[in-house]
Order: sequence, then structure tokens, then C-alpha cells
Amino acid sequence: MSEDPDQHEQSRLFTTDDGEFDESRAKEDTLPVEDGEVINTDELADHQTYIEGRGIYDERNPINDLTGKEWKFATKSVLDKQYPPDFQHELRGQHGGQKPPRLCADIIQRFTQAGDVILDPFAGVGGTLFGASLCEYEGSGFREAIGFEINDEWIEVYEEVLEAENADRAAAGKGKLQSQDIRHGDCEELITELENSSVDFLLTDVPYWSMDKVEQTRNVNKTRESKLGGFNTNSLQTKDEWLDDMQTKFEKFKPVIKEDGYIAVFIGDMYREQSYNFLSADLARSIQEVGLTLKANLIWYDPSKDLHVYGYPFSYIPSMVHQNILIFRKEN
Repeated sequence: MSEDPDQHEQSRLFTTDDGEFDESRAKEDTLPVEDGEVINTDELADHQTYIEGRGIYDERNPINDLTGKEWKFATKSVLDKQYPPDFQHELRGQHGGQKPPRLCADIIQRFTQAGDVILDPFAGVGGTLFGASLCEYEGSGFREAIGFEINDEWIEVYEEVLEAENADRAAAGKGKLQSQDIRHGDCEELITELENSSVDFLLTDVPYWSMDKVEQTRNVNKTRESKLGGFNTNSLQTKDEWLDDMQTKFEKFKPVIKEDGYIAVFIGDMYREQSYNFLSADLARSIQEVGLTLKANLIWYDPSKDLHVYGYPFSYIPSMVHQNILIFRKEN
């Protein structure tokens, strides 16, 4: 019987200079390699599991389903990622504050495990909800999500997007996205329906200080109406009133978050009345006062954002191409 050429090649590769078969070298060379380092699976601790292509997962991890390799990447303070304008963008774009579902999925996977419950008390057109559903196919597993939305128009858009996206996915042979629990009403009232410590992670984009009520002016020749729905239709809020309102709301959200659970809040800074408004810092201080610990400020830099000629040639005014994502933890 002739020698298998593959066996011959393997023997050649694992043969020492003296012509002897090197068993230890053969064993090492058939082990997985991550970032140029051999992973000896026989030497892993009982709480460690090697996942092919992802690295070593530590089963003591109570926060997420990430391996050490993935965790290292997830700790980057800047998310310099452009998310494609897909996922029924024309429909979702009716809401001026919508967030890309895949961005939401990326954040969700940093702070949750498969099966966890996510809350978005300002759900809009459902970026957080879609992100939780996407985790079933583009992550470690499905997450349940609950969304509160005071504007029934945005709930209708969420449902329309879900139907259209699932039709596209079916045509492409992809699995169906599960519908999430989106509830119509005021978040301060709806939050009372949830049990204490029943939510693993809160991810939201808060309504902005009066930006959702007034015209936004780029220059004297062009104005546009905001696409953001109002959260207090009785009157415009001052900045201090807005901060007080947000503090009151997060004080009511806090009990439903589990102990050691995380909260992530999108907030963009603003340039108004010839001055830079550091809304992220102001909001962080207000939320901390309800007993939530600020753990990080992540920056989402979107290279696809349009640039505008502000202030030229007399004054420097920045074009905002980033948003802040404030990370808090319930530690008491």
C-alpha cells in the first residue's frame, strides 16, 4: 500500500534535524493559533473555554459573552465605525435621533449576555430593540428588549421597519428578526409596570434640551424643522429644566436595573448662542446625583457625517461628527 502523501508531508514537517519524529512539536503545531500565539487547550483552567476564531472565554464573566480577545477591543474609548445606511434607513430616518441598529447591537454585546433584558425608555423608532434582536444572528444570542415611546407615530415606524426588514431577510435566506416589546406611553408611568431589578441593561438616546422643539439654523438662508418628537409639549425647557427632568426620570429608572447593571446613554454636545454646550458633562453630573456611578465616556465617531462651513471666515465653530455614550453602573 502506497504512503499517503498528506501523512508523508506531516511527517516531514514534524521531523527533527536528526530525522526523528518530534511528537511535542506535532502536538503544538496542531493547536489553534491566535494573534501569532499557540493556544494550548490542555493547559486552560476549568473556567476557560477556547472558542475557535474568537479566543478564550472565561466562564466567570458575569457581564457579557465576550472572550478576552474581544473584551480588549470592546474597551476602546472611541468607536470609529461607520454603520451602513441600511436596515430600512429611509423609514427610520423620519426620526432625527435614530441610532443604527448594528451600533446598538455592538453596545449591547459589551454589557449583556444572551437572554438578558434590555430597556430603552426613549425608544424612538427602535434602534435599541432592533439591536437586541440582531444579537441572535450577529452576536452570542437573542436579548429581550422593552421600549417605551410616547409618540405612537414612531411605534408605527418601528413595526413597519420590522415587517419590511424581515421581508428583505426572507428574500436573502436570512432568519427572521423577533419582534420586541414596545409600549406606548409616558416613560415615568410605564416604568412603574416593571419589577425592581428586572432589567439587565438600559440603553437609550435621551430627548435633547429644547432641540426637539425649535428650528435648527445652519445659516441665515436655511432652516429646518427638527424631526425629533417632543417630550414636554406644554412649553420649551431651559437647559436647567431639562437637566432636572432627566434627573427625575433616571431616579425612577434606577430601581428596575439589577445590582451591578450598566446604563448607556447617548448624548451629543451642542453649539448654541455663540457658545459650546457641554451637555454630556452636564447630563453626567445630573445622573450621578441619583446614585449611579459614571464608569466611562465612549465616543462614537461617524466618518460619514456631513461637514458644514460654520463661522467662516470670522469664527471657529466645530462640525459635530461625534456623539458621547455615557456609561454608568448601579453599584449600591
